[in-house]
Amino acid sequence: MVAEPGGYKLVVGLGETGLSCARFLARKGERFKVVDSRLNPPALDEFRRLFPAVEYELGDFQVQTFMSAEQLIVSPGVSLLTPAIAAAMKNNVSVTGDIDIFSREVKRPIAAVTGSNGKSTVVELLAAILKSANVKYLLGGNLDGANFKPALDLLAEPPADIYILELSSFQLETTENLAAEVATILNLSEDHLDRYASLEDYKKAKQRIFNGCRHVVINRDDPASIPPATISVPSLDFGFSKPGVNGLGLLEENDDQYLAYQFEKIVSVSELKIVGQHNIANALAAIALALTLGVELDAIRRAVREFTGLPHRCQWVATINGVDFYNDSKGTNVGATMAAVEGLGQRISGHILLIAGGVSKGADFSPLAPVINRWAKEVILIGRDALELAATLDADIQTYFAEDMQDAVSVALEHASAGDAVLLSPACASFDMFDNYRHRGQVFVQSVERLQ
Repeated sequence: MVAEPGGYKLVVGLGETGLSCARFLARKGERFKVVDSRLNPPALDEFRRLFPAVEYELGDFQVQTFMSAEQLIVSPGVSLLTPAIAAAMKNNVSVTGDIDIFSREVKRPIAAVTGSNGKSTVVELLAAILKSANVKYLLGGNLDGANFKPALDLLAEPPADIYILELSSFQLETTENLAAEVATILNLSEDHLDRYASLEDYKKAKQRIFNGCRHVVINRDDPASIPPATISVPSLDFGFSKPGVNGLGLLEENDDQYLAYQFEKIVSVSELKIVGQHNIANALAAIALALTLGVELDAIRRAVREFTGLPHRCQWVATINGVDFYNDSKGTNVGATMAAVEGLGQRISGHILLIAGGVSKGADFSPLAPVINRWAKEVILIGRDALELAATLDADIQTYFAEDMQDAVSVALEHASAGDAVLLSPACASFDMFDNYRHRGQVFVQSVERLQ
């Protein structure tokens, strides 16, 4: 029997986000149903255990179920262009998402971070800074790592002083007015063009992070980081150049570089435990966010000096016969891989052997070519779109097609010399061969361990 309109809220998608929405609605005493186009969604068993009396539908979406709901709560993995969702929206059924709900429920300030690359590193470093300053925080949003929770699950915990959210463009699509205390787009490069019609559409989704915000942090080296003209709020900026009055940047002194705020040095680049130009930018962004939140520089210095980075992000794995192996499986787009290659290439005495490939997501690989020409001596390709990637590389770059990760790692070691580095940074999604980027990184580490 189909419910009358207004009778229930419909959670669309039964992954971690959908499950968190179900928990939230149950706490509120709301009537709801759940749908998922997959026959065996990842959170199904836990959902059945927690909510044995709640209706759910699996498989092809039934349009009438959507049309009869009073509201759709859409998980980020589900496009708003899905026919059943589009039909419901045309029928004036309201659509929201977990971040939109969170923003209306939370009573404390939000620090919101999005961007194509570096989000997780920046929010984890900001969390470390707040911990150093004895500020109570909770971290959530875009699920990525052991310290993250879906945003709505944070509301079930004792209140924090600051809520740090890592946000994807997919989450922002259904977020109307985040009203963050401080918001930033770290950078923008081609990604998810299998979901967006153009880079401009992707950018517009990201820019929703600024709706209702009180402060912004701007990357002055990336114009896409600048809010729309309709957003006029106080700002701090960061970049690789010398900082100005409202900014952070780099100061040169005694053959070293220093991360600095205005004219005050904070830490030297040589003190950082995270490597590469992209991680200098990440550190500057986190410091800017912390300053906007009122954190003292002493607490910032302590945390930045001690921060060691995150797994699967240019993470050193092992040294074999003088060859270093690095796991950057989180490099799921072209911009991330370019940053990893450049950052590592500047640090090592030899050359890079790059392991790349997977699912392209409609990306343009051509910007990779000059970076590879400068820093790499060989590219080893795996995955579904290996041929597509290979077609964009210069003909004089040595290219090898590997059957699997173990083959790729073995070939890399065979062709490497002491001082070289083998870097897994795929510039692609992982789901052709692996469960996710973490699984891909784990298989890489295991493959390297077998060579020792």
